[in-house]
Amino acid sequence: MDSIYFENSGVRIHSVVAGPKDGRVVVLLHGFPEFWYGWHKQIEPLAAAGFRVIVPDQRGYNLSSKPRGVASYALKELVSDVIAIADQLGQESLFLAGHDWGAAVAWCTALLHPERIAKLVIVNVPHPSVMRRFLNTRPRQMLRSWYILFFQIPWLPEGIFSAFNFYAGTRVLLGSSRPKTFSPEDLAQYRAAWSQRGALTSMISWYRAAVGHRIRFADRIVRVPTRILWGARDKFLMTEMAYESLRYCTDAELSTFAQATHWLQHEEPEKVYEILLKFFQS
Repeated sequence: MDSIYFENSGVRIHSVVAGPKDGRVVVLLHGFPEFWYGWHKQIEPLAAAGFRVIVPDQRGYNLSSKPRGVASYALKELVSDVIAIADQLGQESLFLAGHDWGAAVAWCTALLHPERIAKLVIVNVPHPSVMRRFLNTRPRQMLRSWYILFFQIPWLPEGIFSAFNFYAGTRVLLGSSRPKTFSPEDLAQYRAAWSQRGALTSMISWYRAAVGHRIRFADRIVRVPTRILWGARDKFLMTEMAYESLRYCTDAELSTFAQATHWLQHEEPEKVYEILLKFFQS
């Protein structure tokens, strides 16, 4: 694997890349509180299958730029980073997969720029219209998403997350995943990424921007071939939302994993890779 940087209006997007330069491009987007490493178990297998795999640190994370101001993390800006990567690679369209916040960006990229996405894979995040409706009408989902409101508080979330060598940050991963999903070596990688100057505020700014800088899709339909993968033991998001999301796609299939949590690509890496490979090669 190598590292390269992409540019988007002064924002530098660090990315890990692997695979032949002439291969079909696959972009893998991580979520909170991860960085490119969130997809590390799928990178080399996809590259070995002949794909050019691009795995960015999304803006605000790890080695990528951390622009100031909550508005810098609005979804339209996050989507523009994906399009900038495609443009700089000379790709009219690419394969796109995302997990958690990366899945939210992937959904929105397919909605705003369907001509640029050949195929879409979503891991454990619903279509944005489904997410909005459940947050507004389902008390169970409101309770599961309590942290979104907590993250609106200035400075306090960063302080709690980072205290005692990122104890709370590591508990987010360990407490919501299957035992032994994240090794001590994995956690050391995450602590190093979270320790980058300005990273925590930038990461949490994604949640702050989601409240103040929304895109209103008005139940817009995804017209890109889509596969939704869902760990049914997700502590943050109700599985019912995965099924509801199918209604907002013209061509979609759902694969659920009864024993997996929110961290599906870590817990079932081979199965996730196999689905990605079969879908992208078909």
